[in-house]
Amino acid sequence: MKQTWRWFGPKDLVSIDDTLQAGVEGIVSALHHVPTGVVWTPEEIAQRQREIGTMKDGSASGLNWDVVESLPVSEDIKKQQGDWRAHIDNYKVSLKNLAEAGIEVICYNFMPVLDWTRTDLAWRRPSGATCMRFDLTDFAAFDLHILARPGAEEDFDDALREAAAERFAMMSEDRRAELAKNVVFGLPGAAENFSLEDVRQHIAEYAAISEDTLRQHLVDFLSEVVPAAEELGLRLCCHPDDPPVPLLGLPRIMSTEAHYAAVMNAVDRPANGITLCSGSLGARPDNNLPGMMDRWGARVHFLHLRNVRRETDAIRGSFFEDEHLGGNTDMVALIAACLREETRRKEAGRADWSIPFRPDHGQDILDDLGRKAQPGYPSIGRLKGLAELRGVIAGLQYGASA
Repeated sequence: MKQTWRWFGPKDLVSIDDTLQAGVEGIVSALHHVPTGVVWTPEEIAQRQREIGTMKDGSASGLNWDVVESLPVSEDIKKQQGDWRAHIDNYKVSLKNLAEAGIEVICYNFMPVLDWTRTDLAWRRPSGATCMRFDLTDFAAFDLHILARPGAEEDFDDALREAAAERFAMMSEDRRAELAKNVVFGLPGAAENFSLEDVRQHIAEYAAISEDTLRQHLVDFLSEVVPAAEELGLRLCCHPDDPPVPLLGLPRIMSTEAHYAAVMNAVDRPANGITLCSGSLGARPDNNLPGMMDRWGARVHFLHLRNVRRETDAIRGSFFEDEHLGGNTDMVALIAACLREETRRKEAGRADWSIPFRPDHGQDILDDLGRKAQPGYPSIGRLKGLAELRGVIAGLQYGASA
């Protein structure tokens, strides 16, 4: 399992020097400044590779850009409107340019409008650490009383609507503004920063798009880009919905193993793969992460290892980002399943037998609390998570060889 680290570029407050001291073996990055739908040029790709390969003092870091996260899929492609065909053509050109630069793994997602949703970006834990949290009551208060989405009442039962109204009434104006900002924060480092009116407009444009329609749009997209990726020696891997439940009246199509099976079977080619995110999928109690890895490991091209603590047994409920070995997912069992898959790949002679993973998210601890890096991406919190994951891997490997 290759240890990688997400880096948001030169503006990231966690530097390449920091990642190197954390002991990582490769970098996960993207051209966040390039607008969605626009071609990633060879020059821009080479510039990011140089930045990854250089420490602050100008010496070589020895690190490479191993995984793209993400080469974003435009809203036009997801909705099949506007410039969606041109955007698919541009996506293929970007894939070609990335392949020529020697990058093989491309992560993307197909979530409508928002790439992830949290209500708190720095929720305090008893230890004094902070983490990201999704509070269902706060989210309902946002949907019903801040966004005031038409039809939102139908998505929440009487008890939750009442609780949301009480919560909203107790919020200060500052908290209401903070909640709205948190919910529409989207993908860290993304080019888009949505206003409430932007979100309302996008939601309205999805009104006629059902789950089946959105899934077909994904299959249509993959039917065009996967053959191109395969010819280029690339592996595409779709990230799950985060959270993995319907929100804002929008369809969700990558939230469960059944969702992934439908898309993997519809475009049944090795280059059409999975980003198995234990945090996103783990927010649902009906997702069995070790079992999913055992059943679909051959198509898993990238791993996000993080843990969430669910605060309810309901399919849709509140949760927070726990320590990497502390949430509801059995991380030891999941890593054991990953190592079994690597063994199968070695025996089959696959060149991609080593699966890249990164310690996804992390709690802000120690100096992280003053650094204020990208929400969810602290320096020391991720280093702690990586150390724990590295220890699990070493222990399982030692036990297998003893």
